[in-house]
Amino acid sequence: MRRKVRCTAAGVALLVAIALCSLLPPPGRAEDPAPPCRSGAGRLYGLRFGVLAHDVGGLWSRSRAEGGADLNAEILFERPGSEILGGKVLSSVGGSLNLEGQTSKAYAGLLWERLFGEGFFFNTGVGLALHDGRLDTGDPNRKSLGGRVLFRVPFEAGVILSPRYRLSLFFDHVSNGYLAHPNEGLDTLGLRLGLQF
Repeated sequence: MRRKVRCTAAGVALLVAIALCSLLPPPGRAEDPAPPCRSGAGRLYGLRFGVLAHDVGGLWSRSRAEGGADLNAEILFERPGSEILGGKVLSSVGGSLNLEGQTSKAYAGLLWERLFGEGFFFNTGVGLALHDGRLDTGDPNRKSLGGRVLFRVPFEAGVILSPRYRLSLFFDHVSNGYLAHPNEGLDTLGLRLGLQF
């Protein structure tokens, strides 16, 4: 019953975020000058939606215990907007909902994004994630994550399909950074579609 309640709460949060995003005006043609979207966190930079393989083995965490797929949604803001090493610093909030009722998470952090020519982009960053998974468990099908709030490191690389749309390969890792025990960590990997503003 507790697993169903946690999954339902995470699902509702993700659906609310998607519903809010759907209220934004539709993208126009690339040549149409459109005023930027505004929010309390700064100008809206983009939205990302994806399907991710959950707890992929052999990557940063080096082990697999959970499974299934995650639905992912993320909102990117232009603030702070600093230019560093040829890229721009952005802020983001998002979440991933596991479709099998295993570990889901909500997250926020800073990203550094760099564009390469007209066709490619890369970003990485740091942040924090709040999850509904297990802290310490003997269940071989669940991860022991050690703490409720985890460090998060994402990597994303992709192609710019048009001024409005992007397609990318996305990876993120969450763990407690050995500040708690156990620290099994969790990795996700998948594809995302981006909408730029």
